[in-house]
Amino acid sequence: MQKKRPLVWLSAVYPVFTTSEPVFRDWQLIHVSLSGRSLTEMTPDSGARVGVFDLGSLTGDQLARLPEWLNAIPVQHWVATLESHQIQNPDICALINRYCKDYHTLPLQPDRLNAILGHLWGMSELQEKASRTKSGSYQEFALEGESPAIQQVRVLLQKFARTEEPVLIYGENGTGKEAAASFIHDHSLRRNKPLVAVNCAALPRSLTQNELFGHEKGAFTHAMSAQKGRFEAANGGTLLLIGVDELYPEQQSAILRFLQEGLIERLGSSHSISVDTRLIASSTRPLEQLVKTGAFRSDVFYRLGSLHVLLPPLRERKEDIPMLANRILSATPSAEGPRHLSDAAIICLAEHPWPGNLRELQNRLRQALLLGDGPRIEAEDMGFAVPPSENQHRSQELSLDAFRSRADRQAISISLALAHNNVSAAARLLNISRVSLYRLMDKHQFPHGAHTRPPKNN
Repeated sequence: MQKKRPLVWLSAVYPVFTTSEPVFRDWQLIHVSLSGRSLTEMTPDSGARVGVFDLGSLTGDQLARLPEWLNAIPVQHWVATLESHQIQNPDICALINRYCKDYHTLPLQPDRLNAILGHLWGMSELQEKASRTKSGSYQEFALEGESPAIQQVRVLLQKFARTEEPVLIYGENGTGKEAAASFIHDHSLRRNKPLVAVNCAALPRSLTQNELFGHEKGAFTHAMSAQKGRFEAANGGTLLLIGVDELYPEQQSAILRFLQEGLIERLGSSHSISVDTRLIASSTRPLEQLVKTGAFRSDVFYRLGSLHVLLPPLRERKEDIPMLANRILSATPSAEGPRHLSDAAIICLAEHPWPGNLRELQNRLRQALLLGDGPRIEAEDMGFAVPPSENQHRSQELSLDAFRSRADRQAISISLALAHNNVSAAARLLNISRVSLYRLMDKHQFPHGAHTRPPKNN
C-alpha cells in the first residue's frame, strides 16, 4: 500500500471536504488552525513538502499574521485558495507572489487542486535528488564546523536573512562567499524565489546594461525580441554580485539607480521598471580601501555595505579541517571505495597555511583520491612533502601538553608586552601571582633581566 503524502492545510476552519473527496485519499491531511493557538504549538514537523493556505477563511488579524506562520512552517511549496474578489486586493496579490507557487480560486475544484499539489510534490522530489547528486563542491560545506569563527558567521548570516537590506560578504578566495549568500537567501522570506548570480569579473564593460537590465525588441541589431536582464530575472528573489570589487566605475554607476530607487531601465526603453530584488555582493578586497584610492564609488559602497560579514580563512578555523576534509571525501566519488586520512595526513592538514582555503583543500583531496592507492590517504598523496623521520616528532608536537605549552608562552609574551615588561603588572593581567609568573617564565625559558624594568613614564 502506497504511503500517504503529508499535506499541510492552513486555515481558520477544518476543511471537511477533504475527508470525503476520493482525490485526497492519498494525502495525510495536517490541519493547522489559526484560531487562538501559539505559533510554536501549531508548527508541524511532518516532512510535508507542500501546503495550502485558505485566504477565504481568514479574518483581518489572521491575514496580518499569515506571513509569520508561512515563514515558520517547514513547507517548500505553498498554494493559496481564495475568493475570486480577493484577487483584486493588491496586498493579497503581493502575498501570493511572495509565498506561492500557484493559487486556486473558489469554489474549490478538488481534481484541479489535487493535480497542482501532485505536480509541486514531484518538483520538490526532483530538486531534492538534484541537491543530493551535486559534485561535492566545497561551497556545500563551507559554513559547517564548530570553530568560534564560523559559528559567529552563522549567527550573523541568520540575522541578515531576516532583513531586506543589501549585504556585503568579504573573504579570501575559496572561503565560501557564495555559500554565505545562498545561506542568506535560503533562510529569508525570498527562499521560494530565484537566486541569480552574476560574475562581475566576467561582465564585459560594453554589455553591462544589457546583461543586468535587459533590452527591448529592436534596441540594437539582432535584438529580435525583448529580453529580461539579471535584475528582472531575480525579481522577488536575490541577485548576487560575485566579485563586486572587480566592477569598473562606470559599471558601478549602472547599479546606483537601482540601489537608490529600486528602478531599472531596459536598453531601448523610455520608461522605468520597478523590481523587487534583494542585492548581495561579495568581494575579496575591502571596498573601503578601494573608495579611498578612487577605484570604487563611495555612493555605491555606502548603499551596499550597510550589513557586512567577513568569512574567516581556513587557517583561522583549523579545528574544522578534519571534519571538512571527511565531508569532501565522502561527497567525492572514488573508484577505490571509501577512503580515510592517515594520522600523518591529518597533522599536515592542520599545519598547512592554506592560502587557497577550502578550494585548495578540495583540490588536494581530489588529487589524493586520484593518485593514492588503498583505503588510506597519506600526506604525500595530497602533495605534501613529509620525511618519514618527522612523523613521530609531529605527533609529539600535536599532544595536549604541546598545545598547552604554546598557549602558555603566548599568554606570557602578550601580557609582558601589554605591561611594558613589568612582571608584577603582567601577573595582574593574567590574574596570577608574581611568583607563579616567574615560575612559568623559568619553565618556558623567558629571561628575567629584560622583564623586571618598571614601565616608562609618558
